[in-house]
Amino acid sequence: MDTITHTLFGLSLYGSVDKEKMDRRTKMAYLFTTVGASQIPDIDVISQTWDTEGLYQMWHRGVTHSIFLTPLWALLFYLLCLVFFKVKDRRLFFLGWLAAVIHVTSDLFNAWGTGYLEPFSQMRITFGTIPIIDFVFWVIIGSAYFISKKKPIANRPFYFRAAWLIIALHIALQSLQGYYFYQKYTHDYEQVALSAGFIPTTFQVITKQEGTVTIYEDGIFQSKQTLYSLESQEDADLDYLFSKNPAAKTLQQWSPFVVIVEDDQQIGVYDPRFYRNGQSFLFESIEH
Repeated sequence: MDTITHTLFGLSLYGSVDKEKMDRRTKMAYLFTTVGASQIPDIDVISQTWDTEGLYQMWHRGVTHSIFLTPLWALLFYLLCLVFFKVKDRRLFFLGWLAAVIHVTSDLFNAWGTGYLEPFSQMRITFGTIPIIDFVFWVIIGSAYFISKKKPIANRPFYFRAAWLIIALHIALQSLQGYYFYQKYTHDYEQVALSAGFIPTTFQVITKQEGTVTIYEDGIFQSKQTLYSLESQEDADLDYLFSKNPAAKTLQQWSPFVVIVEDDQQIGVYDPRFYRNGQSFLFESIEH
């Protein structure tokens, strides 16, 4: 998910906590923990500053997004609260753990995916059933905020907890639809990947059969539509490409499958899940 959504997740966790009997310093510790732990897995973005081998595509959302690292993130914020706020409350550890788990788990559902099981598995897990920016989340959390502001302080956590239930229901419904479309296309193509549209219930279904990649738009309330048909040059010399541009090899490892481009000017690979208006923003190449 995007940074704004992760921040909203942290704020809605904070909103779901009963703070009626808390002092100001304890409230600050809770806010710091929920928002901070909701953001901390994305600290891996700094790795691009020292990446000289084209590995950033695997590092980003890699080990920092591992489910096995989440209790360490929680411990970090628990200790920071002791140091900066002088607050010792074991609930902060569990709240920080929950915030980190929500971050790394929610990222599984969009097309970018995560290294959820690192370091025990390098597999990139992605479901593609929720867009990277899902405005439905924003509306749900925003509604909980505005409704709760009109209620007594003691009743406000109820509305944020209800928002979390609605968010879970939204993810479940989207994922069931995604599973249906994935199975629908799997029977006819060698490889299939999903990328959820910004409008709920709509999906881009990316398929590959031999050297042809076809991108469809499909949904519960719309008919199937062919968006793009792309030819992949499967006979291209990728070893040469990888030797000159290691990031291309990383991209091939990271993506479910790639489109290979080779012409008189260049040779390269790109991820078709991010193909829009004649190009993919995940494209690595070299000039001939």
